[in-house]
Amino acid sequence: MPSPDKPAVVAKPRKSALRREEILRHATALFDRKGYANTSLDDVAQAVGIKREALYYYYRSRTEILIAIIGPQTSGLVDGLRDVLAKDLPAREKLHMAIRNHLKRFDRHCLEMTIFLRDGVMGTNEELHLAMRRVWKDYEAMWTRLIDEGKASGELADLGDSKMIAFGIQGMCNWLARWYNPRKSAPIDSIIDTYFAMLNLGLQPRTPELPSTGSTPSAGKRNPKAGPLVH
Repeated sequence: MPSPDKPAVVAKPRKSALRREEILRHATALFDRKGYANTSLDDVAQAVGIKREALYYYYRSRTEILIAIIGPQTSGLVDGLRDVLAKDLPAREKLHMAIRNHLKRFDRHCLEMTIFLRDGVMGTNEELHLAMRRVWKDYEAMWTRLIDEGKASGELADLGDSKMIAFGIQGMCNWLARWYNPRKSAPIDSIIDTYFAMLNLGLQPRTPELPSTGSTPSAGKRNPKAGPLVH
């Protein structure tokens, strides 16, 4: 333990760690502006102010850079959803929390999420696919489990294959990569509540003349925070 007479010494980041952060920061901006496919290692090296040969000391390829950018966000998604599933809560609360866990990544790490989802690199990059496949399979399996558990408890309607439903929800959430801008779009909390309301209530209006049918779960009162549908 440090002496009470002396302040604790805070270790400084190593120069190589700072350089890696700098490379990732510039690469993220380039991938977002130009697209991953249109950004070369020369572009990244020039933005950082080093030679391409020096870049190889830190990252061997564009794909390795991309994995370093999106890896922490993907791990955060999986860990967050695992925490949601572990909670002793009703299925609908878990569904709301799962949507929040996913969409909050766009608010906090918009560029990282966008460059991965917008350009469809997962389907065309074998190295990336191999590196991320297990993580995404785990994430998809947890979403499917959430739907299965809700159907088994009777809290969610049995509208079809749980995996298909899970993919549909993830697709809706991932589409934010095409249009969401933290500085211009609706607040992320409003989008989260709206997406949950769409899944929980459906788009059918709730009036005394048109009650909920057996095909959709009874939802009670609409969350006043849900707001209008986001286009």
